[in-house]
Amino acid sequence: MDEFWVFGYGSLMWNPGFAFAEKSPARAFGFRRSLCVWSHVHRGTPDHPGLVLGLDRGGSCRGVAFRVEPQNRDDALDYLRRRELVTNVYRERVLPVTLDKGQRIKAIGYVVDRDHLQYAGALSVEEAAAIVGRSLGQSGPNNAYVFNTIAHLKQMGIRDPWLEAVGSAVAEELQAAG
Repeated sequence: MDEFWVFGYGSLMWNPGFAFAEKSPARAFGFRRSLCVWSHVHRGTPDHPGLVLGLDRGGSCRGVAFRVEPQNRDDALDYLRRRELVTNVYRERVLPVTLDKGQRIKAIGYVVDRDHLQYAGALSVEEAAAIVGRSLGQSGPNNAYVFNTIAHLKQMGIRDPWLEAVGSAVAEELQAAG
């Protein structure tokens, strides 16, 4: 890779945590954003795990690509590995990504490992909403994570109908409860 790019699909989009020279709306084909990772600490507990985002196979995912200058590459990669590879539920991959301007690039991305114990699999809106609605971890309620993600995506002009449906179902449950 001559240029070093990083693809973000969740909190990395609005909170990258590393120095970058350029950012661009982008799409990764062959992957989709999904609440498919069990969270036993930050958004749940071992007894009542929550759900956090993973980049899973299938479809396409709108996100953000960050171009990192060569002198910042190693620091960015070290930071990303500490952030994303804590439990090894994600695998570092080089992904084909298309920038909104049409340029095709290769970018580092973190894809869920479907063989990992934290992989929750493909859940229905109802299943995901039930889990998100009841889970609480060290970083707060799982529903706050989902609502915050949806709000950030909307601010960036990104629609995620499945995630929005989960958020709506959780909001309805909260309203009905009280």
